[in-house]
Amino acid sequence: MASIKENEAPLPRNLYDVNAADPDSQLIDRAAMAPAEIESIGQLMAALGRLRVAEKELSDASLRYMKLNQSDMRALHYLIVAANTQDIATPGAIAAHLKISTASTTKLLDRLESAGHIIRQAHPTDRRALAITITAKTRQAAMDTVGRQQAKRFYAAARLSQAERDVVIRFLDDMSQEISLNGVAWAQQG
Repeated sequence: MASIKENEAPLPRNLYDVNAADPDSQLIDRAAMAPAEIESIGQLMAALGRLRVAEKELSDASLRYMKLNQSDMRALHYLIVAANTQDIATPGAIAAHLKISTASTTKLLDRLESAGHIIRQAHPTDRRALAITITAKTRQAAMDTVGRQQAKRFYAAARLSQAERDVVIRFLDDMSQEISLNGVAWAQQG
């Protein structure tokens, strides 16, 4: 039986070429730009595309390996960081981090607890609250697999000089701001 990937049509090689995506300059006015500059920007966009593909493949493999969904994995990551920083993770803090309702958080915690990934305990200082911790076995499994693979990003950043990191940080922050949905009417509907 063929896998889904084998049946997918290959992406056009010029998927990130602005001339292919916007031939009539309806989205981007590039009349004052040299062709070499446009091509270089296309190469940068293609590199970002390759990063997104690699991140998606890693995320999908992580979900399959841990047998969890995206919210579950994000909750476990939050719990690992909370433990590392000696913060007490509560259901409310998890809900706020994941931007989900308290009812959805309860279902998520029920699912993680029944699978042996978390422990619910009484909060040490607030008798009305619960403290949520990740089990040692799940923490170790996450650290030895997904965490170890994700941590390799650090080495890519470490290979850059401080000046290069400053440029990349400025670029990524600028791009994040450019594509932010703050104040975009069509994104706020529904």
